[in-house]
Amino acid sequence: MVTRLEFVSRLERAFLDHGYENLTMTALAKAVDVTRRTLYNYFSSKEEAFRFLIENVNTQAVEVGMAAGRAAWADGRDVVDILATILDTRYGNTRRRLARSPHAIEINDQAFRRCRDIMIASAIGFQSELARFIAELEAGRILRVRPDVGPGTLAQLLADGARGTNQSLPPIDPSKLHLRYRGMVGALLHGTIEANP
Repeated sequence: MVTRLEFVSRLERAFLDHGYENLTMTALAKAVDVTRRTLYNYFSSKEEAFRFLIENVNTQAVEVGMAAGRAAWADGRDVVDILATILDTRYGNTRRRLARSPHAIEINDQAFRRCRDIMIASAIGFQSELARFIAELEAGRILRVRPDVGPGTLAQLLADGARGTNQSLPPIDPSKLHLRYRGMVGALLHGTIEANP
């Protein structure tokens, strides 16, 4: 029996290898190594399968991202590195997988067109978890957020910055995304300008 994680991985590979438009339910069943009948037991359409994939990939990315941040904290890394690790794992890993696909632009477009509600819900959930984590970092005296900003606003700014980093022009080499996330986090936390002399 195929686990949920394995099934999600197979679906992702199928869409990345073939694109959205080129897949029929028959081709999708073949790509994920199940019968067409079995696939229809799970999904009534290709769009439903794609939405399931996007929801699960986002859920997994949030979980793995937060775990990576906790591991970075446990390793004694600085706050910029801790937060950049979360963002790079949450957003960068997906970007790097997508960048290897010849259908990256189409998949990204389809995700925003067909799954916007899922992506918004995932963003809200991630930002809430990130805000709680920032509050934990404050309690652990790793950082102190200004009262007029607060953990929720900082989480929103960091997530917005990460999503902007992913869409930046000219495009960033996916292998260098971690550096851009780190720079963006450092700029948000420490500022980018000096006080007037």
